[in-house]
Amino acid sequence: MHSSAEELSIRLAGTTLAAKRWGDASLPPLLALHGWLDNAGSFDFLAPRIADLWQVIALDLRGHGRSAHVPEGAWHYFVDALDEIRDVIDHFGWTHVDLLGHSLGGMLASLFAAVYPERVGDLIAIEALGPLAMTPEQSLPQLRLALDQHATFVTRRPLRIFPRLADAVAARVTANDLSEPCARAIVERGVKAVEGGWVWSSDPRLLIASPQRYTEEQVQAMLSGIRARSLLVLADPASSHLPVALMDARAARVADIRVVRLPGHHHLHMEQAPAVAAAIRAFHQAA
Repeated sequence: MHSSAEELSIRLAGTTLAAKRWGDASLPPLLALHGWLDNAGSFDFLAPRIADLWQVIALDLRGHGRSAHVPEGAWHYFVDALDEIRDVIDHFGWTHVDLLGHSLGGMLASLFAAVYPERVGDLIAIEALGPLAMTPEQSLPQLRLALDQHATFVTRRPLRIFPRLADAVAARVTANDLSEPCARAIVERGVKAVEGGWVWSSDPRLLIASPQRYTEEQVQAMLSGIRARSLLVLADPASSHLPVALMDARAARVADIRVVRLPGHHHLHMEQAPAVAAAIRAFHQAA
């Protein structure tokens, strides 16, 4: 399902982000945030199904899709994206906004809702609630790994060239267990033409390990700051990195949350868009 979307270019201080908008601009805003190495195209199947309730604005986060990369010598740090979200909200002049996020986008949306509870109305998180965590003992090796990867980034091998767009689509089908139409929606927005074919347009520095992560205790303490009416949509069976016990413990820290588990895998907002849309509509109507 691909209804027409308006392409947006959002000029912020120091960068420009690309975005897609579905729905009438007079409707309340729903800011949609995609997963790691995905882009706004990942909402092509879900956004049209809820665009009568909101104007859905799906960002290409910095370094993804058609958005600008970070400057030379910099890297992508998780909390920098919270600045982007706040700046986009300010750019549109919204006093508050509803947030929708998948995977990385769900991590960002839930953490932003905790940091700025006065700016978030409803929170819809798909396959994420809070950022990835690690034990204190893992912190030093993680920092060393990230610093070493950043230091050697300039010597990394050249980007893989796909002779045909269909080859890039096939690679995403394999990597993410996606159907061809869903993989194509991400790929068509996530490649650029070069001599000999196509390469990924995403910033390769997104592959550098995060230099720091919170402990699970810190994550759960932060989730307690969420005041938004919240919906958490999870795949059943559970993703390996989102075990049931962990997600139940995190959800228990959010004051007003509804948890829905739907048959599917990590990209269920694409592959099972009708079911996810139905859950979102039921959540919206229960307000």
